Amino acid sequence: MKINRRLVLLVTAPLTVAVAFSVLALAPATNQALQADRLTSMVEAADGASELANRLQRERAAATALISEQGDAEAFRLRTNATDKSIAGFRSRTKGLSSVPGSAQGALDRIERFVEEMPGLRAQVRSGSSTVSALAFGYRIVIADLNSYRDGIAQADGVDADIADRIRAAAALSEAAEHTAQQQVTVMRAQAAGGFTTASQRTFDAGRMGYTESTGVMFDLGPGEWRTWLERTLSGAKALEARRLEDEIGRTATGKDLTVAPEDWQKAANDRQELLRSVEKRVDAAVLAQVSDARTTLIWTAGAEVALVVLTLVGVVVVAIRLGRVMIRRLRDLRNAAHEVAHSGLPAVMNELSQPGALRGATPEEVARRTGDPVRTTGEDEIGEVGEAFNAVHHEAVRLAAQQAHVHEQLAETLVGVARRGARLTAVMVSELDTVQRDEADPVRMKTLFALDHLAIRMERNTNNLLVLGGYGNARVRSADVGCSTVIVAAAQQIERFDRVSLGAIESGIGVTARAVHDVAHILAELLDNATRYSPPDKQVGVAVWRLWDRAVVQIVDEGVGITAERRAVHNAALLEPQAGIGDVRSMGLHVVARLAARHGIVVELRDSSGPGTIAEVTLPAKVLALDMEEAQAPPPGALGNDVGYETPRPITPPGPGGHRQQPAGANARPGRDSAPIGTGVGLVGAGAPVGGGDRETPPGHAGPRDGGPGGGTPERGHGTTPAPHPVHDEPVSRVAGVSSSGLPVRQRRAPQQWPAAGKREGAEQRPGTGAPRPSPRRRDSRQVSDVLAAYAQGINRSTNHRGRSAPDDNTERTEK
Repeated sequence: MKINRRLVLLVTAPLTVAVAFSVLALAPATNQALQADRLTSMVEAADGASELANRLQRERAAATALISEQGDAEAFRLRTNATDKSIAGFRSRTKGLSSVPGSAQGALDRIERFVEEMPGLRAQVRSGSSTVSALAFGYRIVIADLNSYRDGIAQADGVDADIADRIRAAAALSEAAEHTAQQQVTVMRAQAAGGFTTASQRTFDAGRMGYTESTGVMFDLGPGEWRTWLERTLSGAKALEARRLEDEIGRTATGKDLTVAPEDWQKAANDRQELLRSVEKRVDAAVLAQVSDARTTLIWTAGAEVALVVLTLVGVVVVAIRLGRVMIRRLRDLRNAAHEVAHSGLPAVMNELSQPGALRGATPEEVARRTGDPVRTTGEDEIGEVGEAFNAVHHEAVRLAAQQAHVHEQLAETLVGVARRGARLTAVMVSELDTVQRDEADPVRMKTLFALDHLAIRMERNTNNLLVLGGYGNARVRSADVGCSTVIVAAAQQIERFDRVSLGAIESGIGVTARAVHDVAHILAELLDNATRYSPPDKQVGVAVWRLWDRAVVQIVDEGVGITAERRAVHNAALLEPQAGIGDVRSMGLHVVARLAARHGIVVELRDSSGPGTIAEVTLPAKVLALDMEEAQAPPPGALGNDVGYETPRPITPPGPGGHRQQPAGANARPGRDSAPIGTGVGLVGAGAPVGGGDRETPPGHAGPRDGGPGGGTPERGHGTTPAPHPVHDEPVSRVAGVSSSGLPVRQRRAPQQWPAAGKREGAEQRPGTGAPRPSPRRRDSRQVSDVLAAYAQGINRSTNHRGRSAPDDNTERTEK
């Protein structure tokens, strides 16, 4: 789960709890505001009930007057119209009421039923079929329900005690007005009947007492100003006149006619009802105002509490979001910086430091400071501390890499120094071998000298390997391109089991440019050495070359057991991407090949053979090729000859008179090393003699290596022996240019411009007297020549004999498993 979701959950949980408790805290205030709003609606309906009660009272008086023949139908009609308007207003106010107390709700239900029955009651009044008593009772019931509703709303939930008392006081005032209205109807009945009866007298007296009690309740529950309003209103002339007439009617005895005229009584009673109604309106308005003020106060209080809680929650959410966004942004910046450092930045720095000369004289601390801090998210909090710690880790990693690069550079310099010293010592040893070989004629000692010469070649290749690993190349620079077969021969001469290399199909006209000759020969030498080491000793290693569009492909095929696909993939990856460091000593040849191939854009790939063994395929790009060149004749397939651009090897001269060997002109140039066009290899091949394991011809009377003659012996590990040259008469006359100082025929050179000047090795001193003219050469017989070449062959075999050589000096990667 991502950090933003976790932060959302982390903030949501306490917010949910806060909202829940806020709702619980706001519930009372909100409930009080709702109750105050409902109470206000009920008080407004009570105001409508008071108005309706007053209209019903007037309609009742008009109906009583109509039935008792004290009034007319038009007055009754006007009263009924006013009552209907009041009923419509009352219904509209009570329509949306909710949570009405039980007693008030019962009164509303009864009022609704009476309203539905009023048309029938009015019809009876108009027809005169109803009695005054029945009429008075019907109106009295509905007016009592209206007053009961007013008194019932005081019992609603959440009503303040003071407000409840005022509501009861207002209801008491309405009851007082009803008592006076009932007195009016009672007097009108008595006037129509000719006087009070006992029952009507009691009703009249009960009305007077009811009025007094109701006004007393109002005075007790209501505020003092309400009493003042009532007393001031009833202290006028109209009220006094109604009271005077009431007293006069009250003094009339039962059964006697009332002295008050009906018109006077109705006028006085109506005036008093109007005065009471005015006070009642003021009281209802005061109650409604007080309830409305309480409702407003509670609503504002609840709204303020809700707003405060909402603003607090919103503020908390906003702060949490802002802090969370800042935290998430910083964490994302830290993550992005870490990913950039881990996947691109640090690998790029490591790759740069792995290159030779990457430090450029700077110390590891300077390199680490130069890379800078990858993480900009720092500060005093934990995230900033993590960023600073990451910068410290990055700084230390770069410093350690730079320190390791410095150590590698020192090690590379050490290796290069050791290699250069070894090269100088090898050059001295070769020079001394040249000196000894020139003056040596004993075949036994010559065998040893040739073995040492071959070992020197291999030592030189190992020295070159160290130079390549140290970042340096071959110091030799050629001035002319060389044919591909010549490069292959030079490569074969640098390995231990050169006799097992067999040339296959080599397409003509393919050459290697001068600047890449030595590196290509070095690559092929490492691959040939690897192929001959890890393939059966009695099998040949084939080499073939052909063109492929603008490239050339060299294939080296052995018949070993092969390697697994996984191992081959690892080797191919190493060959494709050369290691920047010194490399593993056990796989030095592999790293050398990879570096040399990368230097010239050469592709080296190990492939699975259709049969046993492995194919090493070297693809030479166009920039290292010299195509369509005139190349010397290549040796036949299956053999390595010298007729591939090499000079005919220098004949070895047995001791002449005085025990010294005579040298031809330019004899100080060592065959195959200084005379050869590539500058590597010794005189490993004779004139026209195959190296690939063929039997040499032995002149009659001489024992060769196969016969156990001088320097003979059975070849070990499948190595062939170097055959002796054919007799002189076998050589075509057209190819013989003359006779050497040793008495041997000398072939005519095909391309003299390819050979370096003989007579002096590059960088070697000129031996005294070597350039002086020599006496006329004398011919040697074939026996002498055979003895010398047999010693040469045995020397080569001795250089590859496990008993006669030291530990392996070629740490070439084994590719066959």
